[in-house]
Amino acid sequence: MDDEVLVDLAGNDYLGLSRHPAVIEGAVAAARVWGAGSTGSRLVTGSTRLHAELEDALAAFMGFEAGLVFASGYAANLGALTSLAGRGDLVVSDERNHASIVDACRLSRAEIAIVPHRDVAAVAAALAGRAYRRAIVATDSVFSADGDLAPLPELHAVARAHGALLLVDEAHGLGVVGDGGRGALAAVGLAGAPDVVATATLSKSLGSQGGIVLGPAAVRDHLIDTARTFIFDTGLAPAAAGAAQAALRLLLADPGMASRARTRAAQLAAIAGAPQPAAAVVPVIVGEPERAVAAAAACRAHGVAVGCFRPPTVPQGTSRLRLSARADLTDADVDLFARALAAALGEPRAAGPAGAVAEERA
Repeated sequence: MDDEVLVDLAGNDYLGLSRHPAVIEGAVAAARVWGAGSTGSRLVTGSTRLHAELEDALAAFMGFEAGLVFASGYAANLGALTSLAGRGDLVVSDERNHASIVDACRLSRAEIAIVPHRDVAAVAAALAGRAYRRAIVATDSVFSADGDLAPLPELHAVARAHGALLLVDEAHGLGVVGDGGRGALAAVGLAGAPDVVATATLSKSLGSQGGIVLGPAAVRDHLIDTARTFIFDTGLAPAAAGAAQAALRLLLADPGMASRARTRAAQLAAIAGAPQPAAAVVPVIVGEPERAVAAAAACRAHGVAVGCFRPPTVPQGTSRLRLSARADLTDADVDLFARALAAALGEPRAAGPAGAVAEERA
């Protein structure tokens, strides 16, 4: 972030930990012990004691039996879905899932059923109306451009009724949703269920980078033998693992960070006239892309960086400013945002429904 930005509402540093001294020191200490890079895949030279400790700590924190760290959240989704589904299988995917799930569906070679957003009945119909060997229901927990929550209990009930696995991407849930930020699955009592697998990124609330797949130990063992993004990709850099572990320790020591992030998100939404958010993502729909670009530039001119989402990332007519709340925002930061947004839009905001995310369909 450049020196002209006083308040960052564009990045996904939901807990404000990416620049925390303890997180930086965690990265530095790991680099001093294990070097700047992993030098090879996890099965060759890319696994250290630090990676194993991080996997165990995140699994315990989020309520799962085991975890497996990947070089990115994108790689975690690719590795999980392509290892758990293949020809003869079915993946039922929400139409607004993140691009990493979309790409994973394509690479899996399974049959893909794209269902309307948060439509549990459509998921049930897709599972009931096809012949398949195995099935997976895949969804984000918090959708990245709209900020709304997936109906996880209902999806799990439908998946279980049809013998399907529920795979949930907790990228925007970890650190923000649930008790102490343990995620949306933990919040509804599904973490650790035998037919649930979660993925998450270390690059948002934990202020580092990397990804993880969480689930039963048998799933972890299967991924080690079959996930191409684990077997053939260079392992996560030790510094990133050290930073993520330090961030997790901070979150454990101060679980109120999660609720502070949600409180700040609610304040930003109220100022913008946007629907109250479920997590830290606040979409402010402005309509046409030219207006969104101009509004984002005007906010930046006032010292506030905001995300600017426009087609093809979102559908025509739903271009938006995408705000990322942070636990460490101050009242002065929020006030500056209010002034910047008023100057950028030049009119009062009224609450309205968030638009759909138009990722490329699987």
